[in-house]
Amino acid sequence: MQTMKAVRIETFGGPEVIQIKQVPIPEAASGELLIRVVAAGVNPVDYKIREGKYPVVKADKLPLTLGREVAGIVEHMGSSALGMKEGDRVIAMIGADGGYAEFARVKAEYACKVPEDIDLLTAATVPLAAHTAWQALFSHGHLKEGQQVLIHGGSGGVGHFAVQFAKAHGAKVFATGSQKSLAFIQSLGADRVIDHDAERFEEVCADLDLVIDLVGGETQRRSWAVLREGGILVSTLEEPKQDIPEASGKSGVRFTTQPSGLQLAEIVALISAGKVKPALYKTFPLDNAKQAQQFLEHEHVEGKIVLEVKTF
Repeated sequence: MQTMKAVRIETFGGPEVIQIKQVPIPEAASGELLIRVVAAGVNPVDYKIREGKYPVVKADKLPLTLGREVAGIVEHMGSSALGMKEGDRVIAMIGADGGYAEFARVKAEYACKVPEDIDLLTAATVPLAAHTAWQALFSHGHLKEGQQVLIHGGSGGVGHFAVQFAKAHGAKVFATGSQKSLAFIQSLGADRVIDHDAERFEEVCADLDLVIDLVGGETQRRSWAVLREGGILVSTLEEPKQDIPEASGKSGVRFTTQPSGLQLAEIVALISAGKVKPALYKTFPLDNAKQAQQFLEHEHVEGKIVLEVKTF
């Protein structure tokens, strides 16, 4: 039986539960691809899964391999896996088990080819974070050209994509961030960047069509006040509470990102055309996945952190 290196957890907990293990290489079933992973994105959901704080992943899923997004090369195709061939450069968002490893298995319909003008380390920043930003803005926020949107947390993995997608779509973009991140968010094209420590966003913008909440808590509660009648509050974190006067006549939704190769193809086309630039902030070797998660959780990050798995 052939084996591969994988970053695993056998119990929930802090960074100390992360282990480097040799495990069997998964087999691609019908309609699936086996990807030789070149790079894997690191996301907040990864350490939430590790801590047992991600509701979808219960203890009965353990042990598991961490990681939700990969970039790599198609190693093998299961029967009925259409639209790809062995050797193709691809990205994919995968399930709760499998990204931090030398190989990953994914449904072919969740994967997207990557052109040669996008390196695979950069491509690994895209599948989960960019996907989440895309679905927040367009699938749930129904953003249209000429509308106004406020993005809370504009410098993070999801936020930096959301700012750029909204601008590419012709929206007016307000974005919040820390003082350290203001110049970075401005460079993404935001029309107005708000220092969340020095300004109250309610005093800067009003009558917005959409708020993307990547922060939660009090920030989310205050966001109702800046929406117009019929405006939408979209959260990736907690269900928007609509039992307050400020929420009257407005709608809120919390969502979980759903993988789609077709949506990824639209995103990749924007990147290839130079209209969107993924921000690769820092890389770590696969063996240092523990340090990568700690860095993401505790340090100032602009864009994405990626694990380097293979070099070609």
